Amino acid sequence: MFVHNSYLILKPSCTSQVKFMVQRDDAQYIAVNFVKEKKDVTDVTVVITEQKDGFWIVKGTCPIDLCGHPWRESFEVKVDRKGKVTASNFKLM
Repeated sequence: MFVHNSYLILKPSCTSQVKFMVQRDDAQYIAVNFVKEKKDVTDVTVVITEQKDGFWIVKGTCPIDLCGHPWRESFEVKVDRKGKVTASNFKLM
């Protein structure tokens, strides 16, 4: 930081890092494609997307076929700041 002609000029520090975080829509897209691939379904409904501890938590439902009977399954997918799925949880409703 130095002053030049009465203007304050801030120099970026060499050690400062810009924290890259995927956006909400990108996290939803990643989670939906993960569920589609994992469960082999085409219809995935996102109910809520929230940011918690630097991760995006995407929650929703998807249909499954259980012994010839249609059921709904809820899911929770955790997407990190780089856009990778770090955890997933599926529960039968």
